[in-house]
Amino acid sequence: MFVYLFHGALPEDPQLDNVYTLTGEEETLHLFEAVSPPDTSIDSRSAYQAIDSAGTLSGGFAVMNNIPVNEDGRSAFEERFLGRARRVEGMPGFAGIRVLRPLQGDTYVILTIWKDEDSFKSWQNSEAYNHAHQKRDQPEGITQQRPNIFPRPSFVTTYRVAPPEQGKSMEC
Repeated sequence: MFVYLFHGALPEDPQLDNVYTLTGEEETLHLFEAVSPPDTSIDSRSAYQAIDSAGTLSGGFAVMNNIPVNEDGRSAFEERFLGRARRVEGMPGFAGIRVLRPLQGDTYVILTIWKDEDSFKSWQNSEAYNHAHQKRDQPEGITQQRPNIFPRPSFVTTYRVAPPEQGKSMEC
């Protein structure tokens, strides 16, 4: 599965249907998801491969954890996410998750979709969240074991999600 995140204006392309609009404080993104890469001239800098996914993109609130990972650390980073406990998927208000590998560049995106911002905040304050992140800064956590794989600090961006204009949603 492939995800395209367009900053600003959406490119003119008839293959781009079911496009979600994500509105943040500082930018607007357009998100398009496809089972295979579209046969198009879309700029691949906006393209990601979903290495893990669950649920749907239909929801009211999106959170993107943007994590730069150098080339040598990609396999360890991906292994960590593919082995995750998946507790987030059982949280009230959870809609979907995509673990996105960049096709160009070094910044992975962990995209979660929620019913609303309150649902996301409940996740952050939950035992399940603490369990999912308990090893992050511990000796057995990837941040301590392989600190050199992160060339820059990660950052989080949040958005309000508007469904596609056609009223369709994509279940995955």
